Amino acid sequence: MIVLSVGMPRAGSGWHYNVIHDLMATTGCADARDIREKYRLQKILTEVNCNIGVLSARRLALVTVPALMGNTFVIKAHAGPSSASHVLEAIGLLKVTYIYRDPRDAMLSAFDFGQRAISNGRPNAFSHLTDFEKTVDFVTEYVHIWEKWMQEERALVARYEDLLMNYDGEITRLLGYLKLDRTRPGVQKVIEQYRPGSNDGQQGLHFYKGRIGRFREVYTAEQQKVMAERFGFALQKMGYQV
Repeated sequence: MIVLSVGMPRAGSGWHYNVIHDLMATTGCADARDIREKYRLQKILTEVNCNIGVLSARRLALVTVPALMGNTFVIKAHAGPSSASHVLEAIGLLKVTYIYRDPRDAMLSAFDFGQRAISNGRPNAFSHLTDFEKTVDFVTEYVHIWEKWMQEERALVARYEDLLMNYDGEITRLLGYLKLDRTRPGVQKVIEQYRPGSNDGQQGLHFYKGRIGRFREVYTAEQQKVMAERFGFALQKMGYQV
């Protein structure tokens, strides 16, 4: 089986992936990085968290090979669902978790992260977001992807804010979805390792700032109006105040 951890960029997707990866590791499942090397999937599963990119039939077919060989592993994506992912879910070869965040906070985080990388002399995937207009357009794409995932009946959907504020409740939901026993050796250790505040600053756990509602302190009233108009169709459905 493949466990696919999908997330809106800058919405705790790295944190969520690491929690899922390490929880699944307690079952003895394979490390996706080892799968990537063994099956020569370096061009398909990229970056540290083995990001598959788009969920195309070709890409999913290639990562399905090691699953059919008896391996269970966890990979990551930011893309929307596809016909191929639907098929794999339906036959039980793919389990999907999806996490999102208030797009206004995700937007601010993406801009800050990209500009900070430029200042450090190491541009990243967000460094092209050099102004408000580019950033709002960028995040709008992922709000539309959120819409698509919300229509998926088999996926487990979570919000960053809930994971941060109701960690135990969200972990219980996740364990149930993954069919993991909390009493299994190592499970509680993983849960505590990723608990908010327990390892602040550890790579892969949290954001540089990661505060809820920070966009209200940073963006102007006019910019907040633009975001409300752009994301208004989704904000209330997501559970956020406009």
